[in-house]
Amino acid sequence: MKIIADVMGSDKGAKELVSGAVAALREFEGIELVLVGNENEIKAALDECGCDTSSLEIVHTETVIEMCDDPLSVNRAKADSSMSTALRLLKEGKGDAVVSAGNTGALFAGASLIVRKIKGLNRPAIATVLPMTPPVLLLDSGANINVTPEYLVQFAIIGSEYMKKMYGVESPRVGLLNNGAEETKGTELQLATYALLRECDKVNFVGNVEGNKIPQNACDVLVTDGFTGNILLKNIEGMGKLMMNTLRGLFTSNFGTKMAYLLTKKQLSAVKKNFDSSEHGGAPLLGIAKPVIKAHGSSNAKAFKNAIRQAAAYARSGMIEELNAKSAELFPKKKASVKAEGSEE
Repeated sequence: MKIIADVMGSDKGAKELVSGAVAALREFEGIELVLVGNENEIKAALDECGCDTSSLEIVHTETVIEMCDDPLSVNRAKADSSMSTALRLLKEGKGDAVVSAGNTGALFAGASLIVRKIKGLNRPAIATVLPMTPPVLLLDSGANINVTPEYLVQFAIIGSEYMKKMYGVESPRVGLLNNGAEETKGTELQLATYALLRECDKVNFVGNVEGNKIPQNACDVLVTDGFTGNILLKNIEGMGKLMMNTLRGLFTSNFGTKMAYLLTKKQLSAVKKNFDSSEHGGAPLLGIAKPVIKAHGSSNAKAFKNAIRQAAAYARSGMIEELNAKSAELFPKKKASVKAEGSEE
């Protein structure tokens, strides 16, 4: 399994991502790596890690897509960047998956324009696993700000397929994020989407899901537009950090609470691990014709290592091949209406 890693353009720099890539190479069996970026920076980071450069491939690029760059620069002004090069290598079959912690908009645009999407799908989506028990797959979590009801139905379909393949959920429950459980709630988008999902025999639709019900095992797949989804995701991340900081303050306030911490340290570590985004790796761009994983822009070595693990698992799952094989059934084209002969224009 060959993973192409774009190690440029993140908040923490190439050294952190290369360290994560080396850790993945050492920890996960059957992994080969192609590191794409500035060769001098990559080799310097590899030297610090004590990694033999002969154990992986380096593809040199001079240009980097920065976080502030226009997303379309990946296919225009900076078509020679590390991100663009990584995506082209994937398209050409020189690797099985791409992982990048760079500009989210550019990665989404590049994956859509260079690697292309699954046949019949209107728009791919960024899918993020929320740290619930059991896990909840949120999509879209940031790519598609403006959506149609048809887009959301397709998100429900590909999200369900992902949960079946990656998490073994036999019949994933699909919820529509809304401000009320009743089918009459929401804007025109939610109302129209509800009607389509209710009639869709390709998903197990369980109705509207309010924000406070998400942690209460209300659904396995949660669909919404990218604007709302991204706000929800950032809110959950922030609340997780607030909760852990509050507990830290509580358990260090006096001798008694410190003793209580020692007695519950193992359980608290498990809670912290559940809310730690570095444990989950990255977010797949579902609907792209080959596996592309978006790691967090502030990924540390551990997070990037786990994003590589996730990319390998996604590539091995066979989900994309199955979606392509069933694309005509899952994403049927709308039949154009034909006017009766002799009718007025």
